Amino acid sequence: MAARKRKTTTKKYQVQYFHWIVAAAAIFIGGFFLLNSHIYKEKQGEIARDHKNAQYVIGGQVIKLTDGVSDIEAAPGSASHIVTRYFGNDFPIDLNGDGREDVVFMLTQQAGGSGTFYYVVAALNTEAGGYIGSESFLLGDRIAPQSIELSQNPRHRDVIVVNYADRAAGEPMTAQPSVGKSVYLKLDPTTMQFGYVMPDFEGESR
Repeated sequence: MAARKRKTTTKKYQVQYFHWIVAAAAIFIGGFFLLNSHIYKEKQGEIARDHKNAQYVIGGQVIKLTDGVSDIEAAPGSASHIVTRYFGNDFPIDLNGDGREDVVFMLTQQAGGSGTFYYVVAALNTEAGGYIGSESFLLGDRIAPQSIELSQNPRHRDVIVVNYADRAAGEPMTAQPSVGKSVYLKLDPTTMQFGYVMPDFEGESR
């Protein structure tokens, strides 16, 4: 009788222990997904009403546009400002396969010197109806932007082509850009970074 009672008590404790393990695992998994969600949202940044009011990353610095412009101090108390502007050349495209139209376009940035740097950025159209900006891709200083289009390589998937004119090697920065160039880019929607794609890539870009 005593042995049966001990067996019943042991089984009861085993069941309770199992329930504790399940509960702890559920809490751990729930916390893991909440943390991942938080990290994802932090990485993605704020959701803006349109791409001219979203935030982008240029040179590791978060730039928040307001009506297409950002004007911030180069350093606290500095008279020099970093001015970032919406340039245009909007190219609508679904970059992440969710059926919503995103946009790729250009920004310019001036930091007090004579240079005007041109960047390619993207803004993803979210399920919430707003836009999330990407990290930038530098094209160059004082170039002559031309167009953004979809790659015609049948092996490329969601690869864009940015066309612009630059100076020839050895020419001074004061020379007019006259050499046509094209760069093939693909956005990684997870990291929000552009990657360079070879124009004649034989494999399939995913």
